[in-house]
Amino acid sequence: MTTWWFEDSVCWVAECESCSLPMVVWKQHDPSPPPDLKEQMLERLRAVADVQGPSNYWIDDTLRTIPDHYHAHARRRWTFR
Repeated sequence: MTTWWFEDSVCWVAECESCSLPMVVWKQHDPSPPPDLKEQMLERLRAVADVQGPSNYWIDDTLRTIPDHYHAHARRRWTFR
């Protein structure tokens, strides 16, 4: 069971089972949310990621393994020295 931080009628934000990072998932099974809903979901994800980490993140909403269901991750930004 993963950690869930937020849920409403539009989306939920939880720890991704694969990468252990915060992710938001649209409850509707569709890859293309309307712009206003997409921004609302990303705001929810940012609110969680700002508190739960990673501390230096970027929003990745490329649909790779689940291409028919909108979701986005707060991915760790790697820095190289």
